[in-house]
Amino acid sequence: MTTLLEMRDITKTFPGVKALDNVNLKVTAGEIHALVGENGAGKSTLMKVLSGVYPQGTYDGDIHYDGQVARFGGIADSEALGIIIIHQELALVPLLSIAENLFVGNECASKGVMNWPETFRRTEALLKKVGLKEAPATPVDRLGVGKQQLVEIAKALSKDVRLLILDEPTAALSESDSQALLDLLLELKAEGVTSIIISHKLNEVRRVADTITVIRDGATVSTLDARTESITEDRIVRDMVGRDMSQRYPERERRAGDMLMEVQGWNVWHPEHATRQMIKDINFHVRAGEVVGIAGLMGAGRTELAMSLFGRSYGQNISGTVKLKGQVVDTSTVAAAIRSGLAYVTEDRKELGLVLEDTIQRNITLANLSDVSRSGVINEAEETKVAERYRKAMNIRTPSVFQRVMNLSGGNQQKVVLSKWLFAGPEVLILDEPTRGIDVGAKFEIYGIINELSAQGKGVVMISSEMPELLGMSDRIYVMNEGGFVGELDASEASQERIMSFIVTD
Repeated sequence: MTTLLEMRDITKTFPGVKALDNVNLKVTAGEIHALVGENGAGKSTLMKVLSGVYPQGTYDGDIHYDGQVARFGGIADSEALGIIIIHQELALVPLLSIAENLFVGNECASKGVMNWPETFRRTEALLKKVGLKEAPATPVDRLGVGKQQLVEIAKALSKDVRLLILDEPTAALSESDSQALLDLLLELKAEGVTSIIISHKLNEVRRVADTITVIRDGATVSTLDARTESITEDRIVRDMVGRDMSQRYPERERRAGDMLMEVQGWNVWHPEHATRQMIKDINFHVRAGEVVGIAGLMGAGRTELAMSLFGRSYGQNISGTVKLKGQVVDTSTVAAAIRSGLAYVTEDRKELGLVLEDTIQRNITLANLSDVSRSGVINEAEETKVAERYRKAMNIRTPSVFQRVMNLSGGNQQKVVLSKWLFAGPEVLILDEPTRGIDVGAKFEIYGIINELSAQGKGVVMISSEMPELLGMSDRIYVMNEGGFVGELDASEASQERIMSFIVTD
């Protein structure tokens, strides 16, 4: 087996933080190599070094590619050698067509004039290769996330990719889209394309990876050969977190109290298409100290339900009532919903949950500025005290609460979002995909926070696409399909099979 890539003793330091500490990585030509580790372990940083995002001179160590020492001054240098990185946040221009996105910066042109017939011909060939049937002129913003991911891969193929790097490629995808993407990686492998995949979904890693490298706290811990030994998820987790995690979900005493929240006759229509009903006559309740799960396939309406409840952030012609502790409450605006005792942790923390350019301190107090201000003037000393309290309580790994949120790992960003809403003092917390894109160690910490809220008598509504997570954390589970609830299960009787049976027989 020929070594295509070797990264030797890579060390990368940011102000106050050593992100990579003498990391070594060896990738064989024609393999799928998985890079795993907790959030903040240094996986994405290492790949940014490899792809030239962090250029030569900003780190110590050497990169050997195809038998030669490689010195990349930027992304263009790595792409010239066929090293293409697809970041977790897709780099597509939404209002441009698929064809334009595929060849932006790499245009089929002569003397500044676009050759559109050639562009469309090549686009059609690339789309066929990745399994997309859309027309080349289709605007990218009309595609779902799964298809946009395939467009990114087609874009990489247009640049004669030899080494494809994918950072959390399935984090925002449905089960079927994830499987299609993994199948495509296996097909590309058969055609000689080498891949490095960063993923927290260990079942997917075990399915496609030939080799698995584990990074912990910025250092290489182990490299496992899946072709010669049977590797369990528990083994990978042990290397990732440095301890056994035989119990993925922390134990808690399940004890539901008095009725806390009731939603009755909730109906919501599409925000742009007034004749399209998205949420259909939903009724449900949450008791004090209870964790209520909402299961369903992508597109079932779970997020639309949550957002419509929280200040009518989604939809139009909304009807129905929300009661907290037996009293009808006003949830007509976000501010009113917060005053009434509701909080909503969005599934898209970067776009909707955080101000990435701002500090941890500012983000934590955003939803409850009145508690750190007087006469409209923020008391910065009090704000810092609050942020420090939550930094310690939530174990947010950061050298300072004055650090910008964009510099945190996904798991720590999620803890900042949770801190923001806990500081608002809600009675009911709606969590939409609370552990999406974070590692098993950070997930366990989030689960512990949920259990603490339950012990305090708060109500928790948890939306998740991971059925084991719902089964492991919920006291009751509502099953949702096509905008309505089609079943309700107690934790003692719930299983993946029973949940799916409600969906397929609806």
